[in-house]
Amino acid sequence: MKLLRYGNPGSERPGMRDTDGSIRDLSALVDDLSGQTLSDHLLEVLHDVNPSSLPLVDPTVRIACPVSGSGAFIGVGLNYRDHAREINLSPPREPILFLKSLHAISGPCDPVMLPRESVKTDWEVELGVVIGKKARCIRPEESLGHIFGYCVINDITERAFQLEREGTWTKGKGCDTFGPVGPWLVTRDEIPDPQHLELWLKVNDELMQSGSTADMIFGVAELVSYISMFGTLHPGDIIATGTPAGVGMSRKPQPVYLKAGDVMTLGVSGLGEQRQTVVPWQFTPEGQTAG
Repeated sequence: MKLLRYGNPGSERPGMRDTDGSIRDLSALVDDLSGQTLSDHLLEVLHDVNPSSLPLVDPTVRIACPVSGSGAFIGVGLNYRDHAREINLSPPREPILFLKSLHAISGPCDPVMLPRESVKTDWEVELGVVIGKKARCIRPEESLGHIFGYCVINDITERAFQLEREGTWTKGKGCDTFGPVGPWLVTRDEIPDPQHLELWLKVNDELMQSGSTADMIFGVAELVSYISMFGTLHPGDIIATGTPAGVGMSRKPQPVYLKAGDVMTLGVSGLGEQRQTVVPWQFTPEGQTAG
């Protein structure tokens, strides 16, 4: 199943993509697709639903992040062999973990806002994992059963903030709008092997990244197990599993970074596509950041 959330920010509703690509409303069956509702029971309920019996949704509606109420947004760094090679680093002996701010989460086609003083904002297409069952100190062979589904993530990163400022990677990873998720949350039964998926990303229609999850240093099952050793994973938690080669900071003959007006398109096989326009940093009159 391809599940999603749709509507304006703050008033999103749960939905399902049917076999014709139309959006169907799920509000009569579940209040929201959230950390409070994701479960094996929900999977069973939705599998028995005939999508054609559900109300159709306006196809021009905004698509939101497919899960709400996430308690953690966890990133994995340097997890593709080709990416390690392109930045001349040895593969890590253990997964490199970092946290992205929950405020970075946005819809798959929402604008991406350059941070104030940004000079090196970069792109990273990634396979996303959404937890569906509480996981604490689980074994790798148990991991896939704790996953509710998979999605596309753009782990946008300001490299100067990440690598040239004091402290951890958090400064470059957690800026507002730096975590587009979706368009769909594809349930785990449709992705029997997450290590055979293709990823790609374009900037202004120029292909920048093209890779496969088969190139991961630490596979999805190992990552979920490993992360669960350091803190309990809960339903709705999101894991971004790393990016393949082709990021902007590694482009030759010189790095390429995002600027206002650029358009990113990206996707993962079977999980849909995203499209974001880069906008300049700004404030609304109320003092809230806006894109």
